[in-house]
Amino acid sequence: MVGVYHTKLKEIREYAKSENIPIMQEEGIDYLTTFIISHQIKSVLEIGTAIGYSAIMMALCYPKITITSIERDEKRYLEAVRNVKKFGLENRIQLLFRDALDVKISDKYDMIFIDAAKGQNTNFFKKFESNLNDHGFIITDNMYFHGYLQKDESEIKSKNLRALVRKIRDYHTFLANNTEFSTKIYQVGDGIAVSEKK
Repeated sequence: MVGVYHTKLKEIREYAKSENIPIMQEEGIDYLTTFIISHQIKSVLEIGTAIGYSAIMMALCYPKITITSIERDEKRYLEAVRNVKKFGLENRIQLLFRDALDVKISDKYDMIFIDAAKGQNTNFFKKFESNLNDHGFIITDNMYFHGYLQKDESEIKSKNLRALVRKIRDYHTFLANNTEFSTKIYQVGDGIAVSEKK
């Protein structure tokens, strides 16, 4: 299915690179789509649409899936709307232009995918875990944050970056201590955490 759209997907990747828009690394997206197929995930809530690349890849890999994706950046949201239309996926991908922390959602999902403001990961997890079906999964990207988590804080010059790295480390601790979920972190792409609801 993805092969048919090879050129369009390449265009999205090239646009993201030229505009410095972070999208999932290829290794990460391969892992995510394989996970969806093997677990027959039928509904996903995505926190952080960017320009719609990961939502489109998820929709293309499994025809039974529907995705609700939230994006707070207007320019990226509008780009995502255009991209979803290009693939004719409007009936399976619902895009919401909001700040995820302000959204009220009552639906339940097989999987929640967190790929937004890294410093808010713990808040996103806590806010949306009640939207997860029994034995569902919360997947978080960028767990290694481009290698910064392996560095000593004194090596990181920027104060803002140090604060962000600290928050991501706190998220690692939060997942490790969360008794309602069992979490494994995979060395795939920039690090992917898979938290399964017990």
